Amino acid sequence: MGFDVLFDAIALVFTSGSAIYILAGVLLGLCFGVIPGLGGTTALALLIPVTFTMDSLDAMYLAGGVMGATSFGGSITAILINTPGTAPNAATTFDGYPLARQGKAGMAIGASATASALGGVIGLFTLLLIIPLAKELVLAFGPAEFLLLTILGLVAIAVSARGKLLRGLIAGGFGLMLAFVGSDTVSGELRFTLDTDYLWDGIPLVPTLTGMFALSQMIELALKGGSVAAKAEDAKTRISGIWTGVASVFKHWTVLLRGSAIGTVIGAIPGLGGTVASFIAYTSTVQASRDPESFGKGNIVGVIAPEAANNAKDGGSLVPTVAFGIPGSAETALFLGILVLHGIEPGPSILLQNEREVYGLIVALTASAVGASLIGLLLARWLVMITFINVHFLVPVVVTVSLTGVYVLDGRPGDVILAMIMGIVGYLMIRFDYPRLTLVIALVLGETAERSFHQTRQISDGEILGYMLDRPQSIVLIVLTLLTLFLPALRRRRTRAKAAP
Repeated sequence: MGFDVLFDAIALVFTSGSAIYILAGVLLGLCFGVIPGLGGTTALALLIPVTFTMDSLDAMYLAGGVMGATSFGGSITAILINTPGTAPNAATTFDGYPLARQGKAGMAIGASATASALGGVIGLFTLLLIIPLAKELVLAFGPAEFLLLTILGLVAIAVSARGKLLRGLIAGGFGLMLAFVGSDTVSGELRFTLDTDYLWDGIPLVPTLTGMFALSQMIELALKGGSVAAKAEDAKTRISGIWTGVASVFKHWTVLLRGSAIGTVIGAIPGLGGTVASFIAYTSTVQASRDPESFGKGNIVGVIAPEAANNAKDGGSLVPTVAFGIPGSAETALFLGILVLHGIEPGPSILLQNEREVYGLIVALTASAVGASLIGLLLARWLVMITFINVHFLVPVVVTVSLTGVYVLDGRPGDVILAMIMGIVGYLMIRFDYPRLTLVIALVLGETAERSFHQTRQISDGEILGYMLDRPQSIVLIVLTLLTLFLPALRRRRTRAKAAP
């Protein structure tokens, strides 16, 4: 099953001096993860020319170090200043930032670091088990399954907006409207582009997320004044909270396993990626909780679930990448470019011809996920101090860095303008208590839902339901969607039954 090769790859890392490349990748990934708007995609794009003269295995170590570290790096700013360093970390802000406001930033960072490390290890171990079955797994998901997965995500939107279902549906509808901007996925006809070529490819996700979560929060902080943390506790309490966060991950081990499983499965499906994985992990945790009202107010479980999924998705996304040359995410698309640059042809034969590089990458990803978390824990006692800086000093820095990161990503002034517009929209949603999460999930899933619907309709000659019911994997997804839809009603009924005399 390849474990001999895996052990050889581990030994090679620590005997050849190549571990320095993993460490360099980890440090680079943490830096790019912490800076809002950059992330692993930008870091890997910059690395492509750098790795040209490197040995192929060392290039895998460097790239793996970056990919494994950016996820945790992005969670640091998501927790401390409600500014996700990378798009998938947006789900971490919902409970991570309220914990920071309560003076428990150390606890949130400790939980995030531990969940990231363990989620990454679980995801990569799952990858080792899946590699022999990769072809069958990837081919099992066709357009019908993509459509059902997006429907499952959209149903989770409505269910997760507890207490404000109508407002959640309105926000989700607005997100779907934004998802339909740009060229039609089937005919190529331009829609709602306002006669500007900037919108031809649709609403870009990174500027939208940066504005919706980073800039909107900075507007709110600037108007409130004070500091991020609502109350200043003594340094000893803040530092000890880190290990409380670490322990909480083991206390809630079922949440860790569920988040890791979701991240691995979603990561293996091309086109979805870490943003969808972390949001679905978060909403599923809310639905499964006995105290759903505590989410969004500082529930540590709301940090564990998305961070576990975010790191576990790296293992899953490598399945279609190495097996078929189909990138499972934006990061693995750039990683694919590094593979081709070094003469490695992705596809079913890669494990026969380049087994050393593939398992070297697995080792690098595992080591970087753990290494990034350890480094983050060591620095956490200083990082929590960010939450006690006066917002009038903090806001200009965050806004400048966020907008710079948005611009650097593609070099388009329109991205900066969009981020500012979405920042105002996000602040208005905060002001009038509309859930931003529902808008974001709808925006992420809208394009995939539309494309998959048209493809399924063409394949089935218009008999979409009958076609789905003939596919076992589609039936499983239909059942999961129905359970997600009716679970809140069943829970309320059980609660009333218990309360009845």
